[in-house]
Amino acid sequence: MILKVVEKASNILVERSTEIKLVLSSLLARGHVLLEGVPGVAKTYTAKTIALLLGLTFKRIQMTPDLLPSDITGGFIFDQRTGEFKLRKGPIFTNILLVDEINRASPRTQSALLEAMQEKQVTIEGVTMPLEEPFMVIATQNPIEFEGVFPLPEAQLDRFLAKIPVDYPSTIGFMEILKRADEIEEAILNLNPVMNREDVLNAIREASMVRVDDSIYEYIVRIVEESRRHPAVKLGGSPRAGIAMVRLAKAWAYISNRGYVIPDDVKAVAIPVLAHRIILRPEYEVEEVKPETIVKEILSRVPIPRP
Repeated sequence: MILKVVEKASNILVERSTEIKLVLSSLLARGHVLLEGVPGVAKTYTAKTIALLLGLTFKRIQMTPDLLPSDITGGFIFDQRTGEFKLRKGPIFTNILLVDEINRASPRTQSALLEAMQEKQVTIEGVTMPLEEPFMVIATQNPIEFEGVFPLPEAQLDRFLAKIPVDYPSTIGFMEILKRADEIEEAILNLNPVMNREDVLNAIREASMVRVDDSIYEYIVRIVEESRRHPAVKLGGSPRAGIAMVRLAKAWAYISNRGYVIPDDVKAVAIPVLAHRIILRPEYEVEEVKPETIVKEILSRVPIPRP
């Protein structure tokens, strides 16, 4: 059924099949994603379309500098009729939470997401409440804005399983979007789920059981270790990066209708998993070397395991 979601979403969202597969793979791997792209490249549409097709609850938060942590988590309010405090749940109590322009919120508000992303729970005024499974944060940010924003610290970036670049469409794709703009909007408004919450939870369990050979584990270890040895890198991938790569590669294989991971699965997820976890040395940052370029170079150097 997950393949139906990929197919239907790809038919609606022009030239977004890779992004759709990566977001779905991250969900199956129980992770969160950061979509990075300029305004108007269908980041919100991508998140909403996937949530609707999966039959999951979906909420959106527009981050602003004056947003408070309680605006995300909710809080206890006094009910004058009963004389008791009642919990007003915030938008974080959902299956898929779209956090739009995450870097516009203050660090204090950004940190309100950390417990939910890592522990799948929320603490409000000393009361800890679990979040319903599945729970996924899809955050977006604009890579070209530098004023009025609070860049995500490395520790918070590391909470995202994958960072997915969302680029402009090709010329042909752009023309198709112009022709189908009204049709696309109407299709999203009238989407019917092809899965439900139980189907998604089953898919998550099945994806976790995808087989990984020892040679693939060794391949991932070498890639992550090379990211730490590269001369341009100040800080490379941690063991958490390796775990993320295994989980995302398993989910990618599952979406590709395979019960085992192959090297191409690892290559498909290496940049989304590693690029945002690599910190470059200052001299290479000045030269505008991109972490994505470093990962591509590592992939070209590390020997591919033979079957």
